[in-house]
Amino acid sequence: TLVAADKILPDGRQVHDYGEAPAGLMMVDPAGRYSMQIYDMSRPAFAAGDKPKGTADEYRSAVLGASTHFGTMTVDETAHTLTLELKASAYPNQQGTRQVRVYALDGDVLSYRVPPRPDGSVAISVWRRIK
Repeated sequence: TLVAADKILPDGRQVHDYGEAPAGLMMVDPAGRYSMQIYDMSRPAFAAGDKPKGTADEYRSAVLGASTHFGTMTVDETAHTLTLELKASAYPNQQGTRQVRVYALDGDVLSYRVPPRPDGSVAISVWRRIK
């Protein structure tokens, strides 16, 4: 389950990336198939109560306030890297991509950094294993 979804800005400051209290879940099966979701829980509901009738601002908030994808994951324990092969993503540009993330594992807590974004920020995700 998600513990934190922050980002480091180019000036070195660390800020929340998906609101004050993000929620998320990552599942990985023994074969390395994974599914991951991160949500900004402060995203506003669509006023019309009907997804196709959302406003541009509601769609923008819905898309920018979520990160979700699935595919396969391999772990290199020596290099401390996770390699994700994204089969599908809510952000279509990520579909079919391969992403390598440096990770740290401390007991049941996994943290990793995402490759830098175009704006220079680096996302950091922290997850706790559910037993």
